[in-house]
Amino acid sequence: MEGKRKTRFGKVVSDKMDKTVVIAVETPRRHPMYKKTIRRAVKYKAHDEKNQCQLGDTVRIVETRPLSKDKRWRVAEIVTKGEVAEIQPKEITN
Repeated sequence: MEGKRKTRFGKVVSDKMDKTVVIAVETPRRHPMYKKTIRRAVKYKAHDEKNQCQLGDTVRIVETRPLSKDKRWRVAEIVTKGEVAEIQPKEITN
């Protein structure tokens, strides 16, 4: 029987490559001894065929066949568009 493909939800942290985005997926985990919740972030490179994803977007990625050395995921849908302010370094200085 064929297994279902894995899916993950995460935020786009880099869109500088052509047809590739880097997605950070955070998973909360309980510490085994201290019982505190710790957020663990894993970065995945995902295929974005039409270069639609932008920085800060929340996306759903799906497991796929190997597309390159690092790419094993592709963007299935953009759940929410992110709002990242484009600030020039000159504007930050006082």
